[in-house]
Amino acid sequence: MQSIKRTVLVTGASSGIGRAIARNLLQQGHQVLGVSRDCSQIVQHGDNFIPVQLDLSRLKDIPKKMRELELAYPELDAVIFCAGKGQFGSVEEFSYTQIEDLMTLNFTSQIFMVKALLPALKRKEHSDLIFIGSEAALKGSRKGALYCASKFALRGFTQSLREECGKSNVRVCLINPGMVKTAFFDSLSFEPGDEPSNFIEPEDVAETVSYVLNSRAKIVLDEINLSPLNKVVKFKKPS
Repeated sequence: MQSIKRTVLVTGASSGIGRAIARNLLQQGHQVLGVSRDCSQIVQHGDNFIPVQLDLSRLKDIPKKMRELELAYPELDAVIFCAGKGQFGSVEEFSYTQIEDLMTLNFTSQIFMVKALLPALKRKEHSDLIFIGSEAALKGSRKGALYCASKFALRGFTQSLREECGKSNVRVCLINPGMVKTAFFDSLSFEPGDEPSNFIEPEDVAETVSYVLNSRAKIVLDEINLSPLNKVVKFKKPS
């Protein structure tokens, strides 16, 4: 497969999976627009990296910012949706604000971005929308009702969006990783096991994104599930 230099918007670019994807794309010679709530947390990636400060929880700010990016970077032809957060517990343990915040970041903000960017992407000869979902989109779990709901919703959205884009040159792909060894688990009561076969590296997801972007333009990789070889969940001791 021949790599094509492109302009790619990556959300959640300051850490974890988003940062690994941004680095991988830059190493290939692509231009990356890296979205973060706090750009001071982004390590400088070189001349082809453009930091974009945007708090995706503020839905009203998204249309204006997307329009600004379209005007400043008309060559933009791919978006990688990585931003999100994990929060687990029984439904009654969540406040109404927490429920709204989780669904806004993990799901609704991505719809806002797609609505704003899709018309221009449909006019391109070739464009990609790649969503980082989760294994939580495949099966519900105890204390995961809200997180799973956000990922199930995203999966349903991508399936429908793929159908809507079927007669255009926009490709839609959903990547569902299992447990990825990142700071995602810092605030949670569990994490993957310690053996390398117990977790996915952020770079593994980045390589998968690269494979999708560099695949032949006339094929679509609808959905990809990534799992560690040996799934082990380790529960942390209460502090």
